Amino acid sequence: MKRRPELLAPAGTPEKLRTALAYGADAAYLGGRRFGLRAFGGNFTQDEIRAAVQLAHAMGKKIYVTVNIFPHNADIDALPEYLRFLADARADAVLVADLGIFTLCRETVPRLPVHISTQANNVNRRTVQAWAQLGARRVVLARELSREEIREIRRHTDVELEMFVHGSMCISYSGRCLLSNYFTGRDANRGSCAQSCRWKYALVEESRPGEYYPLAEDERGTYIMNSKDLCLLPYLDEVVACGVDSLKIEGRMKSVHYAASVVKAYRTALDACMSDVPFVPQPAWLAELEKVSHRPYTTGFFFGRPTEKDQIYGTSSYEQTSEFVGLVHSYDAETGLAVVEQRNHMKLGQEIEVFRPQGAPFRQELAQMWDAAGTPITAAPHPQQIVRIRMTQPVEACSILRRDTRR
Repeated sequence: MKRRPELLAPAGTPEKLRTALAYGADAAYLGGRRFGLRAFGGNFTQDEIRAAVQLAHAMGKKIYVTVNIFPHNADIDALPEYLRFLADARADAVLVADLGIFTLCRETVPRLPVHISTQANNVNRRTVQAWAQLGARRVVLARELSREEIREIRRHTDVELEMFVHGSMCISYSGRCLLSNYFTGRDANRGSCAQSCRWKYALVEESRPGEYYPLAEDERGTYIMNSKDLCLLPYLDEVVACGVDSLKIEGRMKSVHYAASVVKAYRTALDACMSDVPFVPQPAWLAELEKVSHRPYTTGFFFGRPTEKDQIYGTSSYEQTSEFVGLVHSYDAETGLAVVEQRNHMKLGQEIEVFRPQGAPFRQELAQMWDAAGTPITAAPHPQQIVRIRMTQPVEACSILRRDTRR
């Protein structure tokens, strides 16, 4: 019998959390304002963490909170109080990378489950076994593992295993980078990565200042540390066969559009994978992943060591086929009007696609629109402007309005 893994989504803000849960995530991981590795991801206040847990539990879903910095002495004193808060808020687990924080969790909140972050470089069965013996509930496997290695780890332990299936790849081993700290003073291992690996580099020799030598045959320079994005959706049946317990999507700093599209694509694919019908990736699932901002896709280490084909040398830009223009807050079935928050310039006459948590997407012309005061308008140019739009089909809260950028 197949082991049914959970689908675990990123939640950088309360809005992204609501979106991820609405579009099919079984659980979400988020960070507080301290002690997590995404200092610029929005993050949650303590009141927002409590509300997040309540929302998820009301839907039968789970919340995991990241406490995965590599702490210095100055970080330690405030941790016990924060951990007690998370236990009191009924978080389903904390995610840690540091042994000191792990032991502090076990001493301070022994009933709060602990997951071991990928930042701990979990690449072999003995490491996973050791964490399990210490009391960890789950171990997040490093991205640098092949399917054969994952299967071997599964055969040697009963502890829960989590693996990344989608999102950005880091040039540094399991994300433990020093470049950001060295170039900018922003410590990637304490939550403040400047993504220095995405910058444009050229070679300069010490005695020849001003003479720059590209590291690839490209007049624009090179992006030797710029990996393609991970995408294992076409091979989800092989991922499930590895016996992992959780499939993790990366992207707490990505958009609401990203959260909705990627989660629904993987939700649909995973449900298909768990059925009795042979798994066949559908073009519509893959097309959905092309609509959000991303780099070209790769399978990472899953089928073996990446080659030069898994890096991007000419640009550090992203690509996408759709632009996120609006987010539905509510819908009135009697009038057919949706209250929408503008996210990009909208104007009458545009064809938009409506992407819903439930049901298939549909297209319509943006034919009627009113501002918050009820005045008819022809465009919504103001950032996050609240408007009412006539819909041709019913929609629901968290529906995404987007425009095809290729038209």
